[in-house]
Amino acid sequence: MKEGRTRVAPEITGAYLQIGEVAERTGVTQRTLRFYEEKGLLKPPSRMEGGFRLYSEDDVRRVEQIKRLQKLLGFTLAEIKEMVEAEEVKWQLQAEYRPKADLAERRQHINRALEVTEQQYAVIRQKVEALRDMQTHLEEKLQTYRQWLFQVDEALAACQGPGADGDSHGARSGRPQTGARPGPLGRAP
Repeated sequence: MKEGRTRVAPEITGAYLQIGEVAERTGVTQRTLRFYEEKGLLKPPSRMEGGFRLYSEDDVRRVEQIKRLQKLLGFTLAEIKEMVEAEEVKWQLQAEYRPKADLAERRQHINRALEVTEQQYAVIRQKVEALRDMQTHLEEKLQTYRQWLFQVDEALAACQGPGADGDSHGARSGRPQTGARPGPLGRAP
């Protein structure tokens, strides 16, 4: 890590946590925390005089947000970094916003917040579209498997029904077959 990027804690208070405490609270390893720092997902933490990393509650919340984005949405670390940085920009804009500022300044703040939120929305929209595609694919598979199951059940019933002649494939009903995929009996479901 670069020397200029390290924050030094001016005063050690109960508000700071060491790396092991953060790891335990968030359910990630110390190595993961260092990796997040290395990749820019976490800001370099403050340090004690002995060089021990000190994390704030904001750092803990950020790690929890990273985990939530990974788990819930399957985000890559680059996407997570983009989303988390966008949130920080919006927090900064909110902190700097002055309702009594001139209209041009207020408009500039709102435009920047809009731009950042649109970037986040684009990332989410991409994920949702990919999930919808996956959902459609799985729905098609479910329909096919249900049709095949119906076909097998029908064949089993025909084999076990009255007048069964021992034909291993069983008798087919007079219903027209649907679908183009071959089923488990070599016929379209």
